[in-house]
Amino acid sequence: MTRTHGEEVADTENLRELHGALLSTQSVEQFLHEMAVMAARLVGGGLSCGMTMQPSGRPVTVACSDQVAAQVDEVQYELDDGPCLHAMRDGSVVRIEDTTEKAHWPEFEAEAASHGIRSCLALPLNADGKPIGALNLYSRQASAFGIAEARRAENFAENASGALSLAMRLASHAALIEQLRSSLTSRTVIDQALGIIMAREQCNQARAFAILRSASQNSNVKLRDIASAVVTSVTGEPPQSAPPFEEGRA
Repeated sequence: MTRTHGEEVADTENLRELHGALLSTQSVEQFLHEMAVMAARLVGGGLSCGMTMQPSGRPVTVACSDQVAAQVDEVQYELDDGPCLHAMRDGSVVRIEDTTEKAHWPEFEAEAASHGIRSCLALPLNADGKPIGALNLYSRQASAFGIAEARRAENFAENASGALSLAMRLASHAALIEQLRSSLTSRTVIDQALGIIMAREQCNQARAFAILRSASQNSNVKLRDIASAVVTSVTGEPPQSAPPFEEGRA
């Protein structure tokens, strides 16, 4: 379907706004919240938006524009069925014109209607080409998602998927950096303890490490904690952490 110039401009603005949110937020969780609020505002007036993902195998709402969206999402999780789960699992767009008709998911639609929701639109979210979640839009009006609203929602979901892929990569990178920093800190403490043991026992590094490891195994205490105790017993203060990666430049 050919896109109009106005739609292309709106799409560019949406993408710019998403990237701006990604750069300005401090965590993936905050970014997801900003994305849910943005979707509810940009697709149409008076909408609620929830974002479903299943990081540990069970679907959860990782972000929502308001509490109603979270409550209607939760109904689907309890039933293990509904538009957002269908969109996430099958990778297809799902629309409910009027929940009072109970035409697709009678139990869910009855519950949604009891929360004041009359129509729904669920769209799959992808990261690195794989479905990872769904964007769930809810309206208090029947047939709220016409051609224009659906197209805006699809364009937003497409842009959001790209931004989400980047956010997840950044989160993974940050986690890796933290793991490396923790490993470097442990290595530094252990090396300090080995030096102390070598001086005390007049032994080489291999023998010092064997002593340290034996103490760890016999006391069922982590090697790093045993090493920290050795350093503290000599210096009278906890061992110094390794400097951050960005500060150790030559």
